[in-house]
Amino acid sequence: MKKEYDLSKARRGPVVPPTPGKTRITIRLDNDLIEHFQSAVDRAGGGNYQTLINDALREYIRGARLEKIVRQAVREEVGAMKEALVKTA
Repeated sequence: MKKEYDLSKARRGPVVPPTPGKTRITIRLDNDLIEHFQSAVDRAGGGNYQTLINDALREYIRGARLEKIVRQAVREEVGAMKEALVKTA
């Protein structure tokens, strides 16, 4: 390592513009989670484990919404059945 460096001709590297619709964050995940997603990408023949994590989170959110919708529909149907049974009794 030099004692001094000549930076008089130094230039800043290109600034990579952010991908629209994406936000860069720092998040701490357990090692086994990272290894799982990295292994899944390797088994699939390549790709980006971060994209796989993003897809898993999106799927979880969709599933949670679907569960809420199904639960509401079941409640409404059970309520209607109770009312029908009360009227016939």
